[in-house]
Amino acid sequence: MDEDQGVRGHRLPPGHTAVSLVVGGPKVVALGGGHGLAATLRAVRKYAGEITAIVSAADDGGSSGRLREAMDAVPPGDLRKCLVALADPALLLSSSLDYRFDAGELEGHALGNLLIAGLAEVSGNVLTALAEVERLVGAVGAVLPATLDAVVLKAVARDAEVGGQVAVASTRHIGRIFLEPDDPEPPEGAVEAIRSADQVIIGPGSLYTSVLAAVVAPRLREAIGATGARRVYVCNLRAQAPEAAGYGVADHVAALEAHGVDIDVVLCDSSGMSLGALSKEYVDLHLAKENGLAHDPEKLAVALRDLVS
Repeated sequence: MDEDQGVRGHRLPPGHTAVSLVVGGPKVVALGGGHGLAATLRAVRKYAGEITAIVSAADDGGSSGRLREAMDAVPPGDLRKCLVALADPALLLSSSLDYRFDAGELEGHALGNLLIAGLAEVSGNVLTALAEVERLVGAVGAVLPATLDAVVLKAVARDAEVGGQVAVASTRHIGRIFLEPDDPEPPEGAVEAIRSADQVIIGPGSLYTSVLAAVVAPRLREAIGATGARRVYVCNLRAQAPEAAGYGVADHVAALEAHGVDIDVVLCDSSGMSLGALSKEYVDLHLAKENGLAHDPEKLAVALRDLVS
């Protein structure tokens, strides 16, 4: 590849060299939503040869919720965060996707959300829109929604049913979550990527509203169960309150198992959360940034690289 060619053969600005993945590196699939999945992707791009991000389509808050309601569209916010994590940071558009308008009718909307939603509207296909944004920002991997249509996340908590991701995030004592419709169609490329992966990573992120929201769709869950890849669950640094208030690492794993999600090994940092009685193989390392509030991509990359099949 010439130095002025993009990762998919498209021209880049003069004098700019395309970013690339590790030649011969593993095929990695990462599932989840929000900032947690973006942190995983920033780590994975340091050792992977191929990356596919599979992102929850249940968000109904903020800019994503407004666009979802107005355009009947797959919510773009978490997709945008993952595109930024995989983008070439030297490109202006890459650093602009997170820009939020602060006045007028566009107040609160992120530029990237509008770009994804607009391209999906014009093309009639969210996958086409995402592929075009990947090209424009020189992304080193593919970003796919977990389902082709927006889904409603629902939770059962103490015999009461709660609907919508924002409402579920504010709910305590959750017994189980499910999607409506209950068997949404995932992109074919998402299922194929999981089946052919060398490593499947789930999380980190809010247990019910990010992690399980992305993997509980039946056909994705079945693909995770059938893959020959090593399945790694990256646990949150702290329990997300109120939805998982008081949870330890073992409680997070038990919730995955209760929803039929198979994993092989847990990657955690017990400095901010108790381990509990774990029934799975686990690796306990200091993975947080200095402020203790988020995963350090460098530390996470080393830990995940060591857990490739």
